[in-house]
Amino acid sequence: MATIVVDDSENLERAIKRFKRMVEKEGIVREFKKREYFVKPSTTLHQKKTTLERKLLNKKRKPEKKDY
Repeated sequence: MATIVVDDSENLERAIKRFKRMVEKEGIVREFKKREYFVKPSTTLHQKKTTLERKLLNKKRKPEKKDY
């Protein structure tokens, strides 16, 4: 749970920025978007498989750099 303590002397905008950074670091928004709707396990497996195939294809397509 992301909580921050705001002092009386601290600027409110700075506290909001600090809170946003903390939420981003903990991945709360990402987790919320991930759980927003149900995805079947077979669908996630299919997505992982296709992304892996795409990565391998891109790696294969790129020519290797040679140091001279």
